Amino acid sequence: MTVLQGVLADRDSWSAVGRCPIEKTMALVGTKSAMLIMREAFYGTRRFDDFARRVGITKAAASARLAELVDAGLLTKQPYREPGQRAREEYVLTTAGLDFMPVVWAMFEWGRKHLDGSPLRLTHLGCGADTAVVLRCAAGHDVGPDELGVAVTRT
Repeated sequence: MTVLQGVLADRDSWSAVGRCPIEKTMALVGTKSAMLIMREAFYGTRRFDDFARRVGITKAAASARLAELVDAGLLTKQPYREPGQRAREEYVLTTAGLDFMPVVWAMFEWGRKHLDGSPLRLTHLGCGADTAVVLRCAAGHDVGPDELGVAVTRT
């Protein structure tokens, strides 16, 4: 179990409502279509129609989710033009979007393990070994759930 430290240890003296990073992240990407758009962006999808088709949502839903993800800074729009066509925009992962991908991969791994036993695997292209999403401290130690603390820091 995660250990709440310092002022957080007294659960009745504080509330995370409106200030929790999990809550704020879910407000941005807490829909199925937003998560699947992020997956598709990481797989290389860039065009609006491709997002709608690959995620299996209406164009109106794709438009709304893509706009939210751009506003959140996870995707950015870049212009492109095919010969003989009008200028359009495609969607590209930002640095923040790339930083979000371990969340998507953690969900992938959890779902594979606990829901469907999918034959899909995340592998290291360099050697072919399976990969895992892990928590690691700045000193390089893997951190298990019973070794994790949450504390308030002043920046």
